Amino acid sequence: MLSIFAPAGMVLRKTCPADLATLPESAVWIDLEKPTADEDRAVERLAGVAVPTREDMQEIEISSRLYLENGARYMTASLMCGSETGAPRITPVTFILSNHRLVTVRYEAPKPFTLVENKLARAAPQGLTGEGVLLELLDAVIDRCADILERAGADVDQVSHDIFEPDESARTGHAKRYSEILIAIGRKGDLTSKVRESLVSIGRLVTFVATESDSIKWSKEMRAQLKTMQRDVASLTDHASYLSNKITFVLDAMLGVVNLEQNNIIKLFSVMAVVLMPPTLIASVYGMNFRMMPELDWPHGYPFALAMMVIAAVLPYMIFKWKKWL
Repeated sequence: MLSIFAPAGMVLRKTCPADLATLPESAVWIDLEKPTADEDRAVERLAGVAVPTREDMQEIEISSRLYLENGARYMTASLMCGSETGAPRITPVTFILSNHRLVTVRYEAPKPFTLVENKLARAAPQGLTGEGVLLELLDAVIDRCADILERAGADVDQVSHDIFEPDESARTGHAKRYSEILIAIGRKGDLTSKVRESLVSIGRLVTFVATESDSIKWSKEMRAQLKTMQRDVASLTDHASYLSNKITFVLDAMLGVVNLEQNNIIKLFSVMAVVLMPPTLIASVYGMNFRMMPELDWPHGYPFALAMMVIAAVLPYMIFKWKKWL
């Protein structure tokens, strides 16, 4: 889908033209979402830029993601998508700056694009250009990553609380509860790693834009905004690393708790085996069918054998309690 954004007074008006023969001179942002081949050719003809293919956007080399071509600046970053669902994913988005006009190419719908579109539809700065739209998008993307990390941090804290300070109602059904906790830890670890990957690509893009801003002659406010973004990306990357380490610690602690529970179960079975071994031995001895066994003719032999079994079972149990092995 092709969307064209052009200033209209104090707002940015969106149009989805059916006729791709002309391009408004005032257009500052051209958004290509899952573009068709006809839309790619139309934008290439009217905007004078080469629209990269989906395969080109998925290249991971820096030279294929950040480069200059025919006076246009091509920048591709990996953005988070579907973070609120059970299947977060990374999607490449290409930003093309040419003649103060921004062209974006994407095959998913990251939330920052909708937020910026709605924001500029309500109020747009006077004299807005493609560079300004790019900064708005980058700022929204960075804020979105910060929100995701905040939620992930809160969820990790809750998981940690469930492990070390479980409620009384959660002390039953250990296997099911531990399975749910392990799944939650795995999901948060996967989400955090994806956010960190996105932040790394965004940081490279912001650095590239800041370097190229000298030749573009951006305003002082834009340069200050770029420096702020660089600091924000650096701090968020450090926070993502901290969360990754915390998730690793919580996972190790969880596995330690599981091992401790398994050891307690094995210890219980071992104690039962030791406690029942002497009575079993006594019963085995008197269960042998030999003729010459004097106790068989003794009137008190049966209660005596039962008493020996009880004593042989209770004595090891008391020793274990005294040694504090139980």
